[in-house]
Amino acid sequence: MELGVIGLGRMGRIVVDRVLEAGHEVVVFDIDEESVADAADAGARPASSIEDLAEQLGPEKRIWLMVPAGDPVDAALDELAPTLDGDDVVVDGGNSYFEDSVRRAESTDAAYLDCGTSGGPAGAELGFSLMVGGPQWAYDELVPVFDAVATGPDGHDRMGPAGSGHYVKMVHNGVEYALMQTYGEGFELLANGRYDLDLESVANTWNNGAVIRSWLLELCEEAFREEGNDLGDVADRVEGGSTGTWTVQEALEQEVPVPLIYQALAERFGSRADDGRFSRRLASRLRYGFGRHDVPRRE
Repeated sequence: MELGVIGLGRMGRIVVDRVLEAGHEVVVFDIDEESVADAADAGARPASSIEDLAEQLGPEKRIWLMVPAGDPVDAALDELAPTLDGDDVVVDGGNSYFEDSVRRAESTDAAYLDCGTSGGPAGAELGFSLMVGGPQWAYDELVPVFDAVATGPDGHDRMGPAGSGHYVKMVHNGVEYALMQTYGEGFELLANGRYDLDLESVANTWNNGAVIRSWLLELCEEAFREEGNDLGDVADRVEGGSTGTWTVQEALEQEVPVPLIYQALAERFGSRADDGRFSRRLASRLRYGFGRHDVPRRE
């Protein structure tokens, strides 16, 4: 299969490398020329523009967008529009708002797949979890690519019609917020409780057979090992929040109570007003663990 990839940031480059490794051909474009050159060195065919990428792919184009959510997605689609028809497939692998994905699916001539992508930079080695929305035929067409990018055939599935992939990913991120907050609160109690505990050791012990073991808990262990038992100079400031906000807004519209997700989101916003909560400092460090997001540091 031949795939065009637009956007060569951390996640986009992982898509390129895994698809190449699976034996497919990849044409790449990014506004950063150095990123294009690096991908070309790895075996991809470089394109000088989005139009050039589309021309190199020819008929029945299969294109993966891995650009920031919002205006960059619309801008890429606007440039692609003159080259697309109903036989083409476009995948949006970013964190787009699901209602935007529905709108784009309705206005794009090509089949449009909204693909929620989870796994962070660790996906380079392990593969991603992919939650896909859109037409069945288009999903079926891209299965060889999804097999390559995901952990394997079990690492992806079609969730339903347009918007459903990013809808499921939105709720996934809300759950992630709550899990991070819960781990943070537990370790905050351990850090300020009755005993002088080695928190790295606690996390390691929990991760070997305990009911609450998880990758996020492995990242807690990593955080204490690299930052120290008191998290060193990690600041009490947790960035991000868009997907959690969307999750809470949707819960309000559907009249579904999500108090844990809401409280985790509120704590994240609260971290920007004061300083001192251990739980939020750990949540900030966990964002680095799974997504290599910047960690605010104390002065």
